[in-house]
Amino acid sequence: MPSLWIDTVVVDRIMTTPRVVVLELQPADGTPLPAYEAGAHVDVRLDRTPGTALVRQYSLCGEHGNRKRYRIAVLREEQSRGGSEAIHRLAVGDHVHISAPRNNFRLSSARRHLLFAGGIGITPLAAMAQQLDATGGEYTLHYCARSATDVALSEWLSGHPRLVLHLDDEPDEQRLELRRALGEPAEDTAVYVCGPGPFIDYVLDGARALGWPPSVLHKERFAPTAASDQAGPGDGFTVRLSSSGAEYHVPPEESVLDVLLRNGVDAPSSCQQGICGECVVRVLAGEPDHRDDVLTDDERAGGLFTTCSSRALSPSIELDL
Repeated sequence: MPSLWIDTVVVDRIMTTPRVVVLELQPADGTPLPAYEAGAHVDVRLDRTPGTALVRQYSLCGEHGNRKRYRIAVLREEQSRGGSEAIHRLAVGDHVHISAPRNNFRLSSARRHLLFAGGIGITPLAAMAQQLDATGGEYTLHYCARSATDVALSEWLSGHPRLVLHLDDEPDEQRLELRRALGEPAEDTAVYVCGPGPFIDYVLDGARALGWPPSVLHKERFAPTAASDQAGPGDGFTVRLSSSGAEYHVPPEESVLDVLLRNGVDAPSSCQQGICGECVVRVLAGEPDHRDDVLTDDERAGGLFTTCSSRALSPSIELDL
């Protein structure tokens, strides 16, 4: 978990849909919040009982450059593990501890941007749209939702000239058709997608089938894929720390992060699901078995590794922690 938490106060609360709450968070001491770029998220610590805390990650969806307030929008999950329910219980005046922003989903320097949002996946893409509006960037935002009542952030998106809304209960011609929305592959155009796993896979698989190069496709997942939950091969493997030479056995039922923390190693972590990037370290030796949903192919090839979800295909792996 982050070593430094920022104490914020809920200063506004809006139910933007029957299941999505928007919270405005202001620093309790009045000091400016850390600057961030569109696509960033924060950890939110939700204290339940003394000595226990629940930490969840939520994208910042407020206006570009605002360091007085952060805005998050949270969907109440039907099968909540506690995070979304706790967020929805917050009221104006409640204190909430958050981390400084982290960003694994930045806008690239492309000439043109195509943004695809599914459901609550609109949150980081709305921030991207606002940043592109402020900087004069060229883009189109495609937003898919079940119906008009499920359109989150409608107060800020209503009437936006670059928004194309696709609703499941509208005529077929209004629904998302990837060939029409993407057009011909272009190396000067970047594609971004966020939302439920099947929606992300639909957009990315469709883009690849149309010939779009992987280097221009960007995603952010809010939940891990099934691969990140699978056990490793055989009887596990050994992890070695280059800084100390210490070696630890990682059994199939535990992650590298679990083993490091159990042995008193000061290892960074947050989501523990392979989707936030807080636990990323560098591999110095061994063959990784990447199971995260946050690193790009280039980052993996460059030796980066998530201790919370990824494993080793080789008998041992050495990490620069």
